[in-house]
Amino acid sequence: MVTGLSALRCTALVLAVSAFALAGFARADDPPQPRSETTAPAGQKGGRGGGAPGASQNSPSAEPHRLPPDSITKQTLDLPGRALNFAATAGSIRVFDGKGEPLADIAYTSYELDGADRATRPVTFLFNGGPGASSAWLQFGAAGPWRLPLDGEALSPSASPEVKPNAETWLDFTDLVFIDPVSTGYSRFVASGEDARKSFYSVDGDVNSIALVIRRWLEKHDRLTSPKYVAGESYGGIRGPKVVRQLQLQHGVGVRGLILVSPLLDFREFTGTSLLQYVATLPSYVAVAREAKGPVKRADLADVEAYARGEFLADLVKGEADKEATTRLADKVAELTGIDQAVSRRLAGRFDVGEFRREFDRKNGKVTGRYDGSVRGYDPYPDSGNSRFGDPSGDALQAPLTSAAVDVLTRKLNWRPDGSYEVLNGSVEGNWDFGRGINPPQSVSELQQILATDAKLNVLVAHGLFDLATPYFGTKRVLDQLPGFATRRVKFAVYPGGHMFYSRDGSRQALRGEVEALIRE
Repeated sequence: MVTGLSALRCTALVLAVSAFALAGFARADDPPQPRSETTAPAGQKGGRGGGAPGASQNSPSAEPHRLPPDSITKQTLDLPGRALNFAATAGSIRVFDGKGEPLADIAYTSYELDGADRATRPVTFLFNGGPGASSAWLQFGAAGPWRLPLDGEALSPSASPEVKPNAETWLDFTDLVFIDPVSTGYSRFVASGEDARKSFYSVDGDVNSIALVIRRWLEKHDRLTSPKYVAGESYGGIRGPKVVRQLQLQHGVGVRGLILVSPLLDFREFTGTSLLQYVATLPSYVAVAREAKGPVKRADLADVEAYARGEFLADLVKGEADKEATTRLADKVAELTGIDQAVSRRLAGRFDVGEFRREFDRKNGKVTGRYDGSVRGYDPYPDSGNSRFGDPSGDALQAPLTSAAVDVLTRKLNWRPDGSYEVLNGSVEGNWDFGRGINPPQSVSELQQILATDAKLNVLVAHGLFDLATPYFGTKRVLDQLPGFATRRVKFAVYPGGHMFYSRDGSRQALRGEVEALIRE
């Protein structure tokens, strides 16, 4: 999930974060742990389980609510033409600061196929974005052993949260580890001070903690020699390249492949008055309009992509001072999207996402989804002069997805933490430190660096046509700027669907095929 683009329109951001965030996890994994803890959360038994110097001072209220010991269960998944036997672990890894004092317990769910050679069996680490999203979206929507229907009639808060065996699970060709960053899922702070929150709720502090958890999991499960892959969704596009770079430089862990699902790689084109935001979104707007009349593939948008990077951009650059160019642009946008010409002229053909979502089907009192523009729902205040609507393609999923995650963890995997499961925690994004200055966060630099550093590393970038949160053409523009050595090892794929395009059967099957090809090559 990406939840913070609108906030970034109002505030200039930088990638740099405080020195505390950079140093907070420098030796977070170093406190000695008894070997018996390989199947239990770090720090819950023996020397560090709340007994570290200063621990009681830092976390008097958090310690009684620590996560329970890891639960390991044997599972069998019956699928068409095959059965998968695997071990499922629901547990956590404790993160310490440089002084050896506990900061947080990071929850994870891992699935490891029985009978595989641990030295050669691939393992993939998956996380979502937000910031503030748990990994439930990827786990129960795309890659995990069980899947929750996320589209069609199932797109409702009151839909059944019952999961089904996932025929498109990636477990056939890679073990899976789903990571919930702190304050998502059941992950939680152990330290109660404000400094701990600041250290995790920041661009670099977040990356440091995720990279650390990956290394700790590899050690804990004796998988350091396994081929390793990283997959991130949405804001995971910022996290993913940075986590791989951090693993390379700070943790001595090499990664074979990076999978980015509906990623955001560069906040700059979505901030302030950048004209590129309109170039990025136009093909997705038109895809939504054409989908209303019949199925659409990316190939059907070749004319729009050419217009967006050509005449459209040229007329945008001329500015509203050029009346002829502005009228030409506005009328063309109205023609392509079906939005009323008068509205398009009033907005000079420059529709931000919120304006498009309201105007596209306003005559019927409906708004489009942000995560999936092909989904429409009623505007709760159709006559209001202000836009006060939610997201019919995203809001409806939170209740069944939360219930499904809790049910799987407690009933199937026998892991029963106290407290609430946070599938999408808005307070994380609201308190996130993107930095202060003129350079918004981006991961393009790290993407180039990891491709330059490791000639064997390959990247898959996958998007949905109707995604208005992270439009595919914005990513395509970014990838087109990479040097030749990088573009040769980056596969770009676009499927029918929205941000969670994998909710569509055909798109989920196609994604699985691309991921399998990446891992098996």
